[in-house]
Amino acid sequence: MHRVIERIINLLAFLLTVGRPVTADEIRHTVAGYDEKSDEAFRRTFERDKDLIRGLGVPLRLAFTDRFEVEKGYAIRPEEYALPDPGLTDEERAALWLAARMARLGGDGVAPSAIFKLGGAAATSTGDPLSADLGADATVLEALFGAVVERRRVRFRYRERERRAAPYGLVHRRGHWYLVAGVGKENRTFRVDRIADLEVEEEPAAFERPPGFRAADGFPEAPWEAGVDEIEAVVRFDAATAWWAHRQLGADTPVTEHPDGAITARMRVASPEAFIGWLIGFEDGAVLESPAELRSRFVEHVRGPS
Repeated sequence: MHRVIERIINLLAFLLTVGRPVTADEIRHTVAGYDEKSDEAFRRTFERDKDLIRGLGVPLRLAFTDRFEVEKGYAIRPEEYALPDPGLTDEERAALWLAARMARLGGDGVAPSAIFKLGGAAATSTGDPLSADLGADATVLEALFGAVVERRRVRFRYRERERRAAPYGLVHRRGHWYLVAGVGKENRTFRVDRIADLEVEEEPAAFERPPGFRAADGFPEAPWEAGVDEIEAVVRFDAATAWWAHRQLGADTPVTEHPDGAITARMRVASPEAFIGWLIGFEDGAVLESPAELRSRFVEHVRGPS
C-alpha cells in the first residue's frame, strides 16, 4: 500500500506541474513507480490509479495534447484542484499544531511538513504534550481505507471465523477504529484491531454503498452492540440502578417496568466482552437472567483465574 500511495503522489505532482495534457505512455516513462515490464501490467496499474484518483475527488480529465486534436492526454487543472491559502491566524495555526500533536495513529504523529504547508507552526515547546493514540495498526487501517475508497471487497479472520465483506466506511469510537461493512444482506461492525489476515480483493467498484450511507450512522448506540454475535440477554436492574440503566440502554431496547421500581431489559449483545465489562459496573444492582452461556461467562469473568 505504501508503494501505491507514493506512486499516486508522484503522479499528482507530475500532472499538476507539467502544465499540459500528457499521454499514458509519457506517464509510464516519466513518473516513478510505473516500472511494470509488460504493457498489460502497466495498463492494469494505471487504470486502478485513475479510479483511485477520481474516487478521491481529484478532477482528472482527458484533453487534446495539441491544437491538431489528434491525440488525447491526461491533465489536472490546478485551479480545479488546489485549495486557496486558508489565511490562518497565528492562533488558529497554533491550535491546529496542538491538535495534530495530541493525536496519534498507530503510534505515529502528524508529520511537521503537513503544518508547514499551511503556513508553519507558531512557536511551541519541543516536548510532546499528553496525547491521544487513535489506535489500530496503521498498515491494516491504510489497507481498509483504500478498500473503502476503491470499493473493493475484503476478506479477513474475525474471532476465528472467515469473513468476506463490502467495506462501507470506518469510524473511530471509544478509543478504537471500527469497520462498518455489508456482510450478505446485513450491515455489521468489526473492531479493526481484532481483524486478522486481511486481504483486499483486486476488483474495484465491486459494490455499491446503501443510498445515503454514513459510517457514523452505521455504528450502534451501545458498545456491546458493535460486533458479530447475535445474543439476546435478559437483565433485571433493581430500583436503585434502574434510572442509570435507562439512560444507557438503546432507544429500541424493550424494557419492562416492575411495581417495585425495578426494570427488566431484553438487550441485543453483539460483543459479549463489552457487555460484560459494562454490566460489572452495576455490581449487585443487576442480575443477568439469561442466556445461561452468557451468564456463565459473566461469572467466570467476575471470579477471575482460579
